[in-house]
Amino acid sequence: MAPRHIESIEALKGLIGEHLGYSEYMDVSQERVNEFAEATGDFQWIHIDVEKANAGPFGGPIAHGYLTLSLGPVLLPQAFTVGGIAMGVNYGANKVRFIAPVKVGSQIRAGFKLLTVEDTAGGARVTLEATFECEGASKPSCVAEVIYQYFAG
Repeated sequence: MAPRHIESIEALKGLIGEHLGYSEYMDVSQERVNEFAEATGDFQWIHIDVEKANAGPFGGPIAHGYLTLSLGPVLLPQAFTVGGIAMGVNYGANKVRFIAPVKVGSQIRAGFKLLTVEDTAGGARVTLEATFECEGASKPSCVAEVIYQYFAG
């Protein structure tokens, strides 16, 4: 499915409070989890020791919570795009909650609700509620208020 296209920052302002869309589903593979462990130095067994994790509390290995959150910049442009933007960068997060584990082999997607749009020099600061969910799960895996700085193009 093509992402929703919003013509401009000004048009985005008119959508405050609305859900802007969902990304496609993405596979959370053991390879991706292992690469994240390598990148961050977080080698906790619940993530990388498949045999031990199979007997652990989650019935198998799970993705790092911060791996889930880090997928936001990949998944966001699958949900929506904004015209007139030269680039966007991560600005931060106000609140992050890891509600349910993401089991390796899961399909995960993110949905985005627009909370605020603040004018800044040369662009806008945009706050979104990002909800990461695994296909077929009863609860979201992560809910976070994420902030992006958009620079007008």
